[in-house]
Amino acid sequence: MDSLTPQLGQIVKVLRGKDPGEYAVIVGIVDSRFVWLADGDIRKFDQPKKKNLSHLQLQESISSEVESSIRETGRVTNGKLRYAISKFVDIMQVEAHEKGD
Repeated sequence: MDSLTPQLGQIVKVLRGKDPGEYAVIVGIVDSRFVWLADGDIRKFDQPKKKNLSHLQLQESISSEVESSIRETGRVTNGKLRYAISKFVDIMQVEAHEKGD
């Protein structure tokens, strides 16, 4: 799954750095190695964190709301980022619960 190409609005899990285990959303792509991340809470859209892709685990989930907002206006609200992450975490918890973990 790590070989996926990062996309705007994609949810990622931070593996290394100050907040391992946290989820964030890709709000910008620098090059083939780095992306800009924001979570709408601690890391706001106006102050994204530049992260090395090797320190991230790309998730299959891409928030269409975040992606279209960035493409249309060049930005996204922090509320939308928080919503995208909470929706993703809720789905993960439901799937884990269904598997009986």
